[in-house]
Amino acid sequence: MTTICDHDPGIVAALQSAIGEATLVGGLDQLRHHLDARPDEDTVVVGPTVDLTEAIRLSDTMRVVRPTLGVVLVRHRIDTGLLAEAIRAGVREVVDERDLAGLHTAVLRSGDLSAALRQQQTPGSARPVQPRGRIVTVFSAKGGCGKTTLATNMAAALADRGRREVCLVDLDLAFGDVAISLQLFPAHTIADAVPLGEQLDYTALQGLLTPHSPGLTTLVAPVEPGGREEAVPAGLVAHILGILRAHFDYVVVDTPPAFDDHVLAAFDLSDVVALLATLDIPALKNLKLTLETMELLNFPRERRRIVLNRADSKVGLAIGEVEKSLGTPISVQIPSSRDVPAAINRGVPIVLDDPRHPVSMAIRTFSERQIAGPMSMHGLGGVRSASVRSRADRLGGLLRRRSHT
Repeated sequence: MTTICDHDPGIVAALQSAIGEATLVGGLDQLRHHLDARPDEDTVVVGPTVDLTEAIRLSDTMRVVRPTLGVVLVRHRIDTGLLAEAIRAGVREVVDERDLAGLHTAVLRSGDLSAALRQQQTPGSARPVQPRGRIVTVFSAKGGCGKTTLATNMAAALADRGRREVCLVDLDLAFGDVAISLQLFPAHTIADAVPLGEQLDYTALQGLLTPHSPGLTTLVAPVEPGGREEAVPAGLVAHILGILRAHFDYVVVDTPPAFDDHVLAAFDLSDVVALLATLDIPALKNLKLTLETMELLNFPRERRRIVLNRADSKVGLAIGEVEKSLGTPISVQIPSSRDVPAAINRGVPIVLDDPRHPVSMAIRTFSERQIAGPMSMHGLGGVRSASVRSRADRLGGLLRRRSHT
């Protein structure tokens, strides 16, 4: 059950129209009396006319004495300072007063979390410890190969229409396209995790996620330019991926076309790195350099998968010749099709839009056999003993030496 607390009856009525059935109270004193009598309450929606300091104090108290009760804060205006303060106090979500659809979704998520927490607290009902989720990073050193298309479709395929829980993370912090490719309108991005740093936990991180479809949730890149990628430390990226791995079956990471600190952090935690290329000399050259660089950095070969996109292009290059040049087999060949950009323009992954399409079947087969199937390694970062910075410095030296040869 949900309770709405606000001093203004008109605002209360508007909030109730978004939430549905709820108990209405006019102030925090009345709310406290109500909560004392309702130990099974799931969520409290605190409206914008309630004093912010008092609302924060309420959440800070309830996260200790009643961790199954979630506080959703509704405000006239939301900024980074407010978000940081709210997350530190254990507020589950902060929603703009005008975003009634977002409020509805926030209350549903809060209710689901409360139910899960109550189940864990019930004697004899604790579920056995589940294995950690797998992290899959999609990378290409050359832009335009279809990296985001592969990442979004792979995530949708792994989610399997809600049978698994998958989180898609956009690490292309400067030019990420996950949000626009899926036609998402995120209230929060990965940049909103920066104020909390290493204090970030799953409850706080959950409020930054944007749902897409059954089983598929996203953590999108900043939607505004301005050097936000530099404000997100690589250590925070590793911390976020670790949290997500503990709560999702799969974490799919889309990356920028560069070996930066964020990419190295993702590589280090990945169970599979899907290396993408197309049948053109520049893309294959960059893929070969990527493989050589990963070899120099001691990334385990068992975790690499070569994905050839638009593999049926008639450009005078044979698949066998490509494999011989790379010195490694190609894991999957994805055909080209005009239906893929058409699906992108509709904001629907082609594996959901047309499951029997040859592109969909290739991606789904790859996802099930190479990602979801049995693997010899699981989260064993081969270079995890080194820091992200030291690996980045070493990589920079390798690339500088290569440029002079």
